[in-house]
Amino acid sequence: MLSISRSMPPAYRDVPAEELAARIASAKASLGDRLIILGHHYQMEEVMVFADVAGDSFALSQKAAASDAEIIVFCGVHFMAESADILTGDYQQVVLPDLSAGCSMADMADLDQVERAWRELGQVTDTDRIIPVTYMNSSAALKAFVGSHGGAVCTSSNAHAVLTWALDPSREVSGDKVLFFPDQHLGRNTALALGYSPDTMQLWDPMASMGDLSEAEIKDATFLLWRGHCSVHQRFTVEQVHEFRAMHPNGLVVVHPECSAEVVAAADASGSTDFIIRYLAGLPAGVPVAIGTEINLVQRLAAAQPERVIVCLEDTVCPCVTMSRIDAAHLCWVLEEALEGRIRNQITVAPQIAEAAKVALDRMLAII
Repeated sequence: MLSISRSMPPAYRDVPAEELAARIASAKASLGDRLIILGHHYQMEEVMVFADVAGDSFALSQKAAASDAEIIVFCGVHFMAESADILTGDYQQVVLPDLSAGCSMADMADLDQVERAWRELGQVTDTDRIIPVTYMNSSAALKAFVGSHGGAVCTSSNAHAVLTWALDPSREVSGDKVLFFPDQHLGRNTALALGYSPDTMQLWDPMASMGDLSEAEIKDATFLLWRGHCSVHQRFTVEQVHEFRAMHPNGLVVVHPECSAEVVAAADASGSTDFIIRYLAGLPAGVPVAIGTEINLVQRLAAAQPERVIVCLEDTVCPCVTMSRIDAAHLCWVLEEALEGRIRNQITVAPQIAEAAKVALDRMLAII
């Protein structure tokens, strides 16, 4: 859950950028080894320049757990900070600079909806044969649900391994059906990459009774995909891929698997943010690249290789709005408060939820 804290004082909004940067640097230096700042790849540059570690969400949580720092400032969104709290020690405090930094995809599946779906599925099929898999982009409560029902968490990097594990008939307790939430696209793209046909998949609508599916559709499906999506990655289209290739015939397109199946099929490669970074690094010099993911990462990659054409697949720009709520002003505020012994916006997960969620996370780590 999110601890209630007073909002950042309005005066921080009036501080010039140069002064904010100087104050952040000063507070960070004063806190020393007591502090670690984690920066997700999608963060704005004004924040990322102060990150001790940059990366994807779960990798950052693992870095937090490996750190001895007592104050962990997570420049990301709420589900990321929750995972960090689950993995870190009791003496460590996880801080989210702005509590309004959420994830629209994660909010598309809540515990009440998932529990209702599970009950409805139990009316027409044996839920002991259903393996629930939740994407890392979900609340701690959903990770706990998965942990308590024989499932696992997955990331965009290891979804192939987790879905293979879920449906492995050689397991002592395996399943013949997967309930995958909250992102339909990662589930669909992963299943397609594993060789499953589209007719093995059904879209579960959490707003409709029985997911808006018939009893036969539920029983025949191997994958029940939650009707959820990323507000950034859904904006990429096949037309954009064609437009880029028309401008750059020798160019390549790499996209995130949260894009639609049509966009993934049209692209040259698809993978997590870390995969995209590695893919770009492995290309011959001079090859133009269009990237289908959040603009802050794309701009950072382009700045690092100014000799190469690196563009966002959508030319009208596609920032993650909620991620961008973490700015220099909020970072400065939580650091200066910490200097005074006041921990603002601490993220804490209730022990019983954390315990069950860690089961699901540990299963994932055992699989990969």
